[in-house]
Amino acid sequence: MEREEIARAAKLILAGKLVAFPTETVYGLGANALDAAAVTRIFRAKGRPSTSPLIVHVDSVEMARGLVLDWPEPAEILARRFWPGPLTLVLPKRPLVPDIVTAGLGTVGIRMPAHPIALDLIRRAGVPIAAPSANPFTRLSPTTAEHVRESLGGVVDLVLDGGPTRVGIESTVLSLAVSPPQLLRPGMVSQAEIEALIGSVELAGRLENGAHASPGRHRTHYSPQTRLVMVKSGAPLPAGRGVYLWRENPAAAPRSIPMPQDATAYGAVLYDTLHRLDPEGWEWIAVEEPPCSPEWAAVADRLHRAASAGE
Repeated sequence: MEREEIARAAKLILAGKLVAFPTETVYGLGANALDAAAVTRIFRAKGRPSTSPLIVHVDSVEMARGLVLDWPEPAEILARRFWPGPLTLVLPKRPLVPDIVTAGLGTVGIRMPAHPIALDLIRRAGVPIAAPSANPFTRLSPTTAEHVRESLGGVVDLVLDGGPTRVGIESTVLSLAVSPPQLLRPGMVSQAEIEALIGSVELAGRLENGAHASPGRHRTHYSPQTRLVMVKSGAPLPAGRGVYLWRENPAAAPRSIPMPQDATAYGAVLYDTLHRLDPEGWEWIAVEEPPCSPEWAAVADRLHRAASAGE
């Protein structure tokens, strides 16, 4: 990508505009995290409820420390190991972070993305960038610039095209504002990897009332327009015209698509596969249940929340 395009995007961020940009996880819809009016535009563009906080993206630990009241040793340990990368840390916020960013809570989620365009954009803007996924609320997250243009093209001031994302699943979210730390959203940085560095971590409950401590906590999320159903391996498929995504047991369906055996590879292609199928007019998309093992937790979380839209 041309440096001039990123420089233009940085100027738009400082002018209170919205810029969609790639990270290693999914494409984000970004605004100046310190500008409450600009952040309000994100919520309006996505149709996102104010109870769902945003993740703030930074280009360094130093920028992160400037946004929080305390930077405890576990934060330093985890940032040193996983940043830049798909791990969001939730910590008590400083007053300069607008309440709209954090759903009115006293904590803020922060991460340093592992994508050169994202990091260059933040550095050029010189401000942290609040950015949820660049899609309508509860719908499929975008893993290409084209996904963003198709869903939000009319409300985004600029889309930076960095090609397909590498990870394809939203970041792990860990709260260090409570003791013991709490895993609020599973991701490709696993609970086991975190616990190996800082000790025991609790799993958050599935549902919350009021403001959510993390994005991705709604019961329905990550959903294609087509009805998505989960099926156990070897179980009958729904009647009618649909697509079956399987890992172990293929089944007779109008269309059958084998998916990767490895959880990391599966996560990298999941959203793109659903994006490609959505406009084809199927009655349903059936997905074989992933294994009940820690490395599949992030994929299982996304699929079960997507399937809840059809319940």
